[in-house]
Amino acid sequence: MLISIVLAIILESILQLLNANLNLQHLSFKEKYTQILKNEAYKLGFSFCGVSKSEFLQSEEPRFSKWLSENRNGKMAYMENHFDKRLDPSKLVEGSKSVVSLLYNYYTDKQQNDPTAPQISKYAFGEDYHIVVKDKLKQLVDILREQIGDIEGRAFVDSAPVLEKAWAAKSGLGWIGKNANLINKGNGSFFFLAELIVDVEFEYDHPVRDYCGNCTACIDACPTQAIYEPHKVDGSRCISYFTIELKDSIPKEYNGKFENWAFGCDVCQDVCPWNRFSKPHNEPRFDANPSMLGMNKKDWIEITEDIFEKLFKNSPLTRTKYNGLLRNIDFITNE
Repeated sequence: MLISIVLAIILESILQLLNANLNLQHLSFKEKYTQILKNEAYKLGFSFCGVSKSEFLQSEEPRFSKWLSENRNGKMAYMENHFDKRLDPSKLVEGSKSVVSLLYNYYTDKQQNDPTAPQISKYAFGEDYHIVVKDKLKQLVDILREQIGDIEGRAFVDSAPVLEKAWAAKSGLGWIGKNANLINKGNGSFFFLAELIVDVEFEYDHPVRDYCGNCTACIDACPTQAIYEPHKVDGSRCISYFTIELKDSIPKEYNGKFENWAFGCDVCQDVCPWNRFSKPHNEPRFDANPSMLGMNKKDWIEITEDIFEKLFKNSPLTRTKYNGLLRNIDFITNE
């Protein structure tokens, strides 16, 4: 009896594999490649995967040019570099045919234990996303080369001149909200964005409509009024810019406006109604460090460089370095 059951299970598995292969055989090469791409992306933990044609981002050119001319990038001089590459993916990957956009969830319902402690943005609770998501992308490229064949391309995780939110929106993964973040209707905006620019043709996805409507929650809640118009953020006024990107002293005019943020800021996302649909991530490497969550205000103020190095090894907080974090903590605790 047991042998019969086992044989039946094996036979059913073989039939499923045969059916899957038959289904793929009836697809066009673009449909087949797209199915492989998305199936493997989801297996690796990506929440969403969309594809758009690799072409010049015509509609983004005047918007981005105006943003730079108004000095909305503050002292982020690198934003002015490689202007053409940000708009034309063929400048990054010659002969590219597709831009694959992927979203990796980092939302967590964990919170720091002490509500008076300097606040850290959710994305920085665990391991640096550049490391984690790049590892996933490398695996995805290897799998695609095994299943599709020779692929030329590059993988990006917030590490090159790529207008990632524009590509994600073009690929139908969501719309760019009034806080300039990509918002997915079913899962909110707590995602890391990543891209593959490759010389393979896939089936292309289509943009979705903007569902922000008349809501101005993010604009109203921004502590420094960095969202100066719907869908437009002045980077030089954003708390994330001050606490991470800015290397100089934080301007005194912002005293009392940081709402205790010491690294990054989640305000415009926390108040967004669409983030009520956010679901906690399933990535162990993004799990919050219990020691960090348990730190009280005094622990943060008195943190030593040795503790910083041990506690935040491979963490996004290393970007601001020890002295940068001390500057931020001193600024918010002496407001």
